[in-house]
Amino acid sequence: MGDYIVRATAANYQIRAFAATTRDLVEYARAAHNTSPVATAALGRLLTAGAMMGVMMKGEKDLLTLQIKAGGPLEGITVTADSKGNVKGYVGNPNVVLHANAQGKLDVAGAVGVGFMNVIKDMGMKEPYVGQTVLQTSEIAEDLTYYFATSEQVPSSVGLGVLMEKDNTVKQAGGFIIQLMPFTEEAVITRLEENLKKVTSVTALLEEGHTPESLLELLLEGFDIEFNDRIPTQFHCNCSKERVERALISIGRKDIQEMIDEGKEIEMNCHFCNKNYTFTVEELKRILKECKRG
Repeated sequence: MGDYIVRATAANYQIRAFAATTRDLVEYARAAHNTSPVATAALGRLLTAGAMMGVMMKGEKDLLTLQIKAGGPLEGITVTADSKGNVKGYVGNPNVVLHANAQGKLDVAGAVGVGFMNVIKDMGMKEPYVGQTVLQTSEIAEDLTYYFATSEQVPSSVGLGVLMEKDNTVKQAGGFIIQLMPFTEEAVITRLEENLKKVTSVTALLEEGHTPESLLELLLEGFDIEFNDRIPTQFHCNCSKERVERALISIGRKDIQEMIDEGKEIEMNCHFCNKNYTFTVEELKRILKECKRG
């Protein structure tokens, strides 16, 4: 069973809900960036949230970017997702090592530090939508719950989790987002709050064998649930040598000429997937010619 997201409605369309299992994509990110356990947990939580928030968007070409800019040793996180379940991301410092927190868990809040979160939605308009909130706990799920309430005026509950193996690979990862529609009845809200109190850990439920579907059935117990969609999700980077070449062209002729004069091949790195692209001196000369023509 690969990673996927389910989309559902409940309580006669008063609730909309998303749940995801993301172990494979978080493990892919861990391996690509060689992240420490606490960096994996932080990046994995934001990747999971990004994947679910990405599929909330309607347009084929819509893009979502989540940026955490904060003062902790992790030096921020950036995640980008599309509406088809593709997500990619990286952390500023993948090698952060911190002692466990008071609960004996990975100290994500300590790694992230104090700061703010940007939510950028590029939906093909002249200007992208940008929402910004101050981080409340730096644990990421609570920060997104706060973002939805303040920036989008949608009462929500967000749960995210990443569980590591002893060998520092990813054992479980996943999450949920539950949102109330504006016309939700008081009785529905009360019942939902009671249900949410019973769920302490997403990864504990995944460890018990829960799927995204059964996770939502548990969270929305007592409501009629309608599953609308099951969307595969993956870590996918759309970088290519051509795209990197276009970035090289944009740095200008003078800098490219200097690289040629040094007479050594250069290596360009993609932040998102950590892939390196090598350009020989001959290739640089061709790029320079194209710059001059352009």
